Amino acid sequence: MADVAAVADPILKIDKLSKIYPGGLKALDEVSLEIRRGEIFGLLGPNGAGKTTLIGAVCGMVRPTSGTIHAFGSDLARNWRGLRSRIGLVPQELGFDMFDTVERQVGYSRGLFGCAPDRGRVEEVLRSLSLWDKRGEQIRKLSGGMKRRVLIAKALAHDPDLLFLDEPTAGVDVELRRDMWRQIDTLREQGVTIILTTHYLEEAEEMADRIGVIDKGRVLLVDDKHAMMRRLGRTEARFTLADRMDVLPAYLDPFGLTLDPAGTTLCYRGGDGTGRGKQEVAQIARLLTQQGILFTAIEQRESTLEDIFVDLVENGVAA
Repeated sequence: MADVAAVADPILKIDKLSKIYPGGLKALDEVSLEIRRGEIFGLLGPNGAGKTTLIGAVCGMVRPTSGTIHAFGSDLARNWRGLRSRIGLVPQELGFDMFDTVERQVGYSRGLFGCAPDRGRVEEVLRSLSLWDKRGEQIRKLSGGMKRRVLIAKALAHDPDLLFLDEPTAGVDVELRRDMWRQIDTLREQGVTIILTTHYLEEAEEMADRIGVIDKGRVLLVDDKHAMMRRLGRTEARFTLADRMDVLPAYLDPFGLTLDPAGTTLCYRGGDGTGRGKQEVAQIARLLTQQGILFTAIEQRESTLEDIFVDLVENGVAA
């Protein structure tokens, strides 16, 4: 029974964590969050939402004002040194000795966490990120994308169980971004738990198992990605009319349609991510045809994670 309980326990548990900076800025406002072992968790929020402060608190770079953090079942404040060695961080900012070589920097990072020198492991990490051919290069000579790969290599050098990726693909071209997605997939297969922040919402939609949205230091929502899409997703459709319509007819009232000011476009937004929206769009099309209302085009789309994120942030929806 003990083993089962251990598997069920969260790898990271944050409870009512707050951070108030001198001057009164509240960067975190009683944030509570649980991260499951082995998952990829997408933490989304606009600039200044508190994402980097939250990561800094877990990684020991920010001292919380109040609240607790438990990692691997232990209080992080009481056992920081032992627990921190099991946590990796790929920060937003590039932080290197630019005149050092790639291999030395990655090996040095391994030593920082008390790991014995292991050139074979360093080689394995560098090869997995297509950096082995650059191992003797000074970091200052690398492209921006390659420098970001070195950041990831440094974070992986001590074999963390929990890895934070803070905007890991910022400034990286599409090809390198896809390579990093594949690397993240490999890490997941190896059992590494990953917390990902990103401005590329399609990245979170592609990679994450669960999504959390944070704004103004407060968590607005945490949910399974697919459940969130079903619950908050919507269908949008625009019917381009052949002739101007002055007033919406009563038979269309149940669908909540709106008419554009020109009277030539009917706009629908509804459903709940279960397919009901598509069914209602089809019903509207049939009704218009039956009533002799001609339309020349239908544009239809389903909500993306980006749509849901923008709605949550703009409307201030709370969890």
